Amino acid sequence: MSHAPDFRRRRTQNWLLLGLLYALFYMSRYNYSATSAYLAQVLGWKNAQLGVFETVMPLVYGLSVFLNGPIADRIGGKRAFLFGTIGAAGMNFTFGAILRHAEATHGGGPALLPLLATVWAINGFFQSFGALSIVKVNAHWFHVRERGTFAGIFGVLIRCGLILAFSGAPLILKWLSIAWVFWVPALLLLLFFVLNLLFMENSPAAAGLGDYDTGDGDEGSGHAPLGAVLKKVFASRTAWTIAGTSMMVGFVRRSVIDAWWPKYFADAFHVDPKTFATYGPYQLASWGIALAGIAGGFAFGMTSDRVYGGRRGPVITFGFGGMALLLALLTAADRLALGPFAAAALLIVLSFFVNGAHGMIGGAASMDFGGRKAAATAAGLFDGMQYVAASTVGYGMGRLIDAAGWRFWTITVLPFALIGCGLAGSLWRAMPKQAAAKSAAG
Repeated sequence: MSHAPDFRRRRTQNWLLLGLLYALFYMSRYNYSATSAYLAQVLGWKNAQLGVFETVMPLVYGLSVFLNGPIADRIGGKRAFLFGTIGAAGMNFTFGAILRHAEATHGGGPALLPLLATVWAINGFFQSFGALSIVKVNAHWFHVRERGTFAGIFGVLIRCGLILAFSGAPLILKWLSIAWVFWVPALLLLLFFVLNLLFMENSPAAAGLGDYDTGDGDEGSGHAPLGAVLKKVFASRTAWTIAGTSMMVGFVRRSVIDAWWPKYFADAFHVDPKTFATYGPYQLASWGIALAGIAGGFAFGMTSDRVYGGRRGPVITFGFGGMALLLALLTAADRLALGPFAAAALLIVLSFFVNGAHGMIGGAASMDFGGRKAAATAAGLFDGMQYVAASTVGYGMGRLIDAAGWRFWTITVLPFALIGCGLAGSLWRAMPKQAAAKSAAG
């Protein structure tokens, strides 16, 4: 689509600031997952105890995005994002300080678990404002037929956060104490709080560029009544079906590429997590998972926009099919003992399908079916259902691994990929009403 140079330049500034801040949100919650194997080593925790954090964070996050979506729709994406940024920075500082004290006094172990888990749960509350805010702001800046492609562009910035967490955290740990794994992201969050406060705007109108018709059926840039916002999202059968697919992504994503794979490398291949910064297969997986997620976001988004005319269902269906295949191959690779490089390669390809589908559900579909006035509420429903589902594979997966090892790690979540494929297939022709009407007229 054609836009004036001033509009393109101002929008680029906006999404860079938003995207880089959201990348730091990822860094400041996946820093735990990246160093969980080291924490288990120094604090004497089992997988079930590690899994407590992988349950409380996504559970609180999921419930928070579900409840806070209407709030973000009312107060605007910018205010919501800045509020979440301050809170996430504070919780990361606190988490690091507790670990620093434990190091200094040689205390810790199981006694620290309730306190640290509480801090991490509160971090999940503040983190929830990131996803809500980013779709709320972008719903004003991107036309419905651009959103798939620009979801891919934002995926680049978001995956940078995963690289900062999974590759960067071990590098920090190599040179500094574990506390700095949490303090460095907190400091960066504060820096980008200031930049977004000064240079990011909610909408083209707020930036002095006038109203912009995004083609999603929501006219004007004002607030809709809360009842109308809730009705638009929660009374929609399509929205609930998308929420179901989001849950299935949550089971797969959090079970494998977002949480447990670093601990798998430490246990299955007998690697000291203190050496992850220089361990080739781990770093290959860290970078590859992120880069494949970027590729998946672009491929799914551009295919959705240009081949399917803005329909998200077809590409999400393909994504779940790919997830099922890769989960089966990962299980076979583990049984055949093919080694760490083979495991890294399969995780990378799995990330392509998982993050491609996730970008369509959490990014494009929430803007499409929520519109400008209900985008955050739709994102809250879709993202919230994903993370509530993901919370079940935290403590539960840890208990399973403690009891049976890693043999059943990936095969246990394969059925969720198949269910997701069926749900997404039922959305094959779904798209926003206004865009669908224009497509039919054309």
